[in-house]
Amino acid sequence: MSSYKDLEIFQLAFDLAIKIHHASLKLPKFELFEQGSQIRRSSKSVKDNIVEDMEDVNTKRNILNFLPIHRILR
Repeated sequence: MSSYKDLEIFQLAFDLAIKIHHASLKLPKFELFEQGSQIRRSSKSVKDNIVEDMEDVNTKRNILNFLPIHRILR
């Protein structure tokens, strides 16, 4: 797997965030800015967390790949 974009869960979260964003814009005016903003931010944070976790996994994998080479070179 080369990228977080290849993950099915990321694609689902991304599509859902777009749908939620559009739906939140249809809220009544008195809810549009406060609750609507919170709904939009929280729906986007799901996909952002997936990306962040995937980057952490790749970083750990790269570090683990580097460690045996580093030991040999010493």
